[in-house]
Amino acid sequence: MTDTLLEQKTGAENVVWDLSIFYSGVDDPAIQQDMERVSALADEWAATYRGRVASLSAAEIAEALRAYEAMMDAVGRLQTYVGLIYSTDTTSPAYGALLQKLTEYEAELEQKQLFFELEWLAMEDSAAQTVLDDPALGKYRHFLEATRRFKPYKLSEIEEQLALEKDVTGRSAWVRLFTQIMGALRFEFDGEQLTQSQILAKLHEPDREVRRKAADSITESLRARLMELTYIENVLAADKSADDRRRGYATWVSSRNLSNKANDAIVDALVSAVTESYDVVARHYELKRRIFGYDTLYDYDRYAPLPIEASERTYTWDQAREIVQNAYTAFSPQLGELVRRFFDENWIHAALAPGKRGGAFASPSVPSAHPYIFLNFTGKSNDIKTLAHELGHGVHQFLSLEKQGYINAYTPLTTAEMASVFGEMMVFDDLMRKEPDPAARLSMLTQMIEDSFATVYRQISMNRFEDGLHNARRTQGELTTEQINQLWMETQRAMFGDSVTLRDEYSIWWSYIPHFIHTPGYVYAYAFGKLLVLALFNLYQARGQAFVPQYIDVLAAGDSDYPERILGNVGVDLTDPGFWTEGLDAIRAMVEQEEQLAREVFPEKFR
Repeated sequence: MTDTLLEQKTGAENVVWDLSIFYSGVDDPAIQQDMERVSALADEWAATYRGRVASLSAAEIAEALRAYEAMMDAVGRLQTYVGLIYSTDTTSPAYGALLQKLTEYEAELEQKQLFFELEWLAMEDSAAQTVLDDPALGKYRHFLEATRRFKPYKLSEIEEQLALEKDVTGRSAWVRLFTQIMGALRFEFDGEQLTQSQILAKLHEPDREVRRKAADSITESLRARLMELTYIENVLAADKSADDRRRGYATWVSSRNLSNKANDAIVDALVSAVTESYDVVARHYELKRRIFGYDTLYDYDRYAPLPIEASERTYTWDQAREIVQNAYTAFSPQLGELVRRFFDENWIHAALAPGKRGGAFASPSVPSAHPYIFLNFTGKSNDIKTLAHELGHGVHQFLSLEKQGYINAYTPLTTAEMASVFGEMMVFDDLMRKEPDPAARLSMLTQMIEDSFATVYRQISMNRFEDGLHNARRTQGELTTEQINQLWMETQRAMFGDSVTLRDEYSIWWSYIPHFIHTPGYVYAYAFGKLLVLALFNLYQARGQAFVPQYIDVLAAGDSDYPERILGNVGVDLTDPGFWTEGLDAIRAMVEQEEQLAREVFPEKFR
């Protein structure tokens, strides 16, 4: 057997990013020089401000934070470079060693800087409010105000330093091990050894037998590493439990909600609204089963393209670029020009490669550089959506970095998904308007519905899995693979109802999902972002071009204020519990449109 890439060429084989803005390679002496330079700056910064934060004026605090931003920009350049090269080959010893070196360095640096936040939080509320009310604080006001929300959950300085130090050989080490396992994992298919991205792409093939074999191959390879993956899941859940308990967080997701600037009531309302509308998922898949004429729709049929010629199309890299860039340009020439730069200036890595991690992401980088996009492009229609999604992140990150600088640029996870999902909607809307064929429109609509399900319903079902996992780990101790499998199947079956039969083989598919490992509690942010975008897109359709500059201002605002205030400027009320229902009603309306088109395209199926 051979470790092979897809035989079909897409034109993305040489689409790799240019990281020369950072360093010339892992052996570049400037890496060590920059680490030493920033470490010296951190020592000087600590010597200047340690023990004095409570006595500083607003202007002096602003000056200290400007110096901090300059340090963190330099650190961010190191983080971006090392993180990006490691993602392209997680099996490289050289890349892994540099990543570990940087991880240890970051922990040491953060220990030096930690005092400033703790001294700020230790200030009496009245004294802190006096500083916050001073105009001299400028753009740093919201950052300092928002930081004080963590006051009840902070430990002493020595405890915080120890936590950072132990994280290097604790949580961070387990996360890296998971990433390396998944990057090295291969999936046997017809005598070839495929990467995760390649085998997952086969779940979208029109041939049912290909899909079944691909699903079974995924199960077989995951099963071979299930002991390690179960243990990693348990260790990290236990680590989070201990940290939450020590800090006094009420629930396993409380710290995530606080970081997301989303209170528990808003998140609970989101989860309840989505789970209470699971019937729309079953309605779609029952329609799909009927169109295919299957007695039973299985887990490997979920992403099957409809039996329409347009559904089976594959795309070259150039075609994908044209579709996505044109959609962004039609919405806003300013955003279209930004998207062009990602392509022309080599800010994207789309080529498939052994050892490259799966999935896709956008790396925000720092104000002195620019964002980067990471993809595994296989030419499937789903890759068009992914490209549009990640470029949405990219333009959002670019605009906020440019406008806000380091401290206020990085939005909470909930609104971080806003521009990415909006980008998907732009591409979909543009293609639907240009397509005269009802069958092709049905194919596109079905894909958009399934993308919406993946973003809203699947993510909330995974949130329910995480909720069950973390609570069970805290009350029952270490969980067996079978216990975790049971939680997975219960939460997934709740979403599909009787519309999709989940085979026993599917019970271990929780084990490859990186969000559970890298960022516990992350997944509900996708649903938050999708339903938010549906509301924003409705505003765009109602207001037309007048909405565009308002939307761009929202993106450029970054993390300079609370999400409800930023979005309130364009007429979105995140505090209204009915807000989530509006977005879900829009998805339900798409399913109703799908049913009407299906009757038009497949009249014989509905007699």
